[in-house]
Amino acid sequence: MKSIFLSHEQVFERPLPFFRTVGAAAPATDLALMTAPDDGFLFDAGGGINYFLADGCVDRFGRDESCAVCALRPALLLDEGEERLLRRVHREGGVSFAEFGVYPGVVLDRSLRDMARRDDERGALYATGRTLSLGGRDLPVYAVGGKRVVRVELESGGVSGYVQLSDGTVAAEGEAVFLELRPVRWLYDEGRGLLLSCQALLGGLTREEAENYVNQYFLQDLLSDEEAALPESAPYRVETHDELSLIRAYVEADIPVFLHGLSGDGKSDRVRQIDPEVLDIELVNENPETINGRAIYNEAKDEIVDIKPVWLVKLERLCQDGKPHILFFDELTNATKQTQSVIFKIVLERFVNNRWALPPNARIVAAGNDRSESSASHDLAEPLFGRFAHIYIRTTVENWMPWALRNHINPYVLEFLANNDLYLRTPYTGTEGHADPRRWEMVSKALDSSGNDFSLLAPIVGRDTAEAFVRFFQAQQQMTALGEFTDEEIARFSVARRYQLAQQCLSWAAGRPREARSLVERLGPEYLAWFDYVLRRRGGQTS
Repeated sequence: MKSIFLSHEQVFERPLPFFRTVGAAAPATDLALMTAPDDGFLFDAGGGINYFLADGCVDRFGRDESCAVCALRPALLLDEGEERLLRRVHREGGVSFAEFGVYPGVVLDRSLRDMARRDDERGALYATGRTLSLGGRDLPVYAVGGKRVVRVELESGGVSGYVQLSDGTVAAEGEAVFLELRPVRWLYDEGRGLLLSCQALLGGLTREEAENYVNQYFLQDLLSDEEAALPESAPYRVETHDELSLIRAYVEADIPVFLHGLSGDGKSDRVRQIDPEVLDIELVNENPETINGRAIYNEAKDEIVDIKPVWLVKLERLCQDGKPHILFFDELTNATKQTQSVIFKIVLERFVNNRWALPPNARIVAAGNDRSESSASHDLAEPLFGRFAHIYIRTTVENWMPWALRNHINPYVLEFLANNDLYLRTPYTGTEGHADPRRWEMVSKALDSSGNDFSLLAPIVGRDTAEAFVRFFQAQQQMTALGEFTDEEIARFSVARRYQLAQQCLSWAAGRPREARSLVERLGPEYLAWFDYVLRRRGGQTS
């Protein structure tokens, strides 16, 4: 196995098969965002990042250009037989994916950050004894709450002075951030034995430094997960699972599963991928009587007759084929305490109303939204909580994109989110639309039915996100015609519009520096000073 850089031919002239489906743009890990110096334009693109090729580099829009700020997007060439080292090899949307090795990827979960900071301040972080070189940044690996993490300080937030990370939090210059080591996901060309990282992993390296790192240290860092390396004769194994495979494993083992996550994270969609015929009961609309069944007085016989609930009749019919089928209790955290008590009896005893047994091939899955999203939600009682295996769903652009391809999401939505992943989810305000994975599916439907009318976005995802969406595609169109503005047009531009043009000129400057600077001069001296400052930081010429 060896690390390589892809060629211009493999990306553009005769693109590898996976590029024809997923495109050449690469989102960035939190480590790449923290280590790639901000040039005043990079992070406004929301995480899409430039990366090295064997004979140059590719910019965030997948174009072959000379870029000052680049990141490392590794490629690996496998030797014969090494494909057996890969985990979770599968196809999604016509593209093969695999997992191999671990690397610092995302900021540590919020629930563990305070613990990590307290231990850090007290000098009590548990060191595993391993280190990662990370392109010359030798960092010890710590264990925090069962997670392996590295502590990275943001040396420079660039022009803005800060970096916005994948979960929406902000890191300022000088601040330490704990990044979790996670399995690396790769695009996999099985015929060529070639792996390409789905994300740009590390920034802040020159082309020479990047080549030296991948040739000497990258594989060592990637394979630092020694605890998972078991002898072939071991009577057990330690696999790497994503959320879907975990759900499937527990369903097959007949262990009740509870899915935690934010609204729109695709909890029910994951369940339907396992069982398309799932029986879905939304508990927010139910009460103990509709779950347990009704008791009716029979005057003729002078007796009380229990009537089986409708959902149980449907489940029994569904399970007549003998295959495992899922009984899905959705929004369990929004159910009343009385309804939760009824569900507890069903989960614990697999009997309804102490009378009717669940079919033996029925499997139980439940789900609930994060309590921060709803004032009407309730914590699960401890006995009910203890009956489930708990899986925490976290939807990112990386794991949402294959689903989006399979479900034919509008290409404008795919391109925008591939380059602006922080807009996948925006805060709920209660006053206007906000973005989440489900609402981007709504945007896709609106664009498809209207012939791509961008004015329909704001009521769904909010005004700010809709404006960013429009600006993103306008910027691409205007990039080839920046010099066509008249003095009268420029005089009417707002301050925000002038800074936007100056940012576009930064990208334009690589190929046509004189024309780019000439336009910025026409915007005004303060914009020219900003342009020259950023260009110097990037190593470019100012005159």
